Amino acid sequence: MRSASWTFRSSTSCLAAPSCPSVIKAKRAGDSQIEFAIDTPLAIGAAIGGLAGKELFGVVAKLFDNPNTAGAVQAGVLLLVVLGTLIYTLNKDKVPTKNVRNVLGCAAIGLVLGMSSAFLGIGGGPINLVVLFYFFSMPTKRAAQSSLYIILFSQAASTVASLATGGAAGVDMLMLVVMACCGILGGFAGRKVNSRIDDRAVDKLFIGLMVVIMGICVFNMIKYMGV
Repeated sequence: MRSASWTFRSSTSCLAAPSCPSVIKAKRAGDSQIEFAIDTPLAIGAAIGGLAGKELFGVVAKLFDNPNTAGAVQAGVLLLVVLGTLIYTLNKDKVPTKNVRNVLGCAAIGLVLGMSSAFLGIGGGPINLVVLFYFFSMPTKRAAQSSLYIILFSQAASTVASLATGGAAGVDMLMLVVMACCGILGGFAGRKVNSRIDDRAVDKLFIGLMVVIMGICVFNMIKYMGV
């Protein structure tokens, strides 16, 4: 199972690379919308939850005799989650939202968010945004910056844990470096695009991304099931 899961999970660790310069650049440019009193407890909770979710996936994977079955189940669950995320996004204007400000509440939400993201191997992204929309009433651009901040913490923690436990043994480090560099370049390009479009356009891009992710989930299910 490790070859199937680690390849995908190691790629999500590269999310920490583009997240870091994006967060720093926004702060230096004075257009950062991150509220540290809210986002930091969220990020810390997500980092802890991410480590727990990774361990949980390992336990669940051992329940299946065929490693590919675990991969297919993971892809199927992720497909349902992203589908639910898409449905919510299309109807979010009709759904009353919350405005959580309590530190413990933020940390608890981050914990569950990190655990879910790590278990599903998605790194955060779409799930982060929907949680931030609903529980914190964040507009899309604000949620995108907060999501990057959360991903920076959770993926950095995951990468350090993997290196400390030898979980990266046998991984092509050159490939990871190239992926990280491409991620950084993509992060800068995405930031430029983000500065020129409004929340409605960002929502459309987000919806398109979810459709792509669902397509990847279907592909992975077919591949793991050997259809």
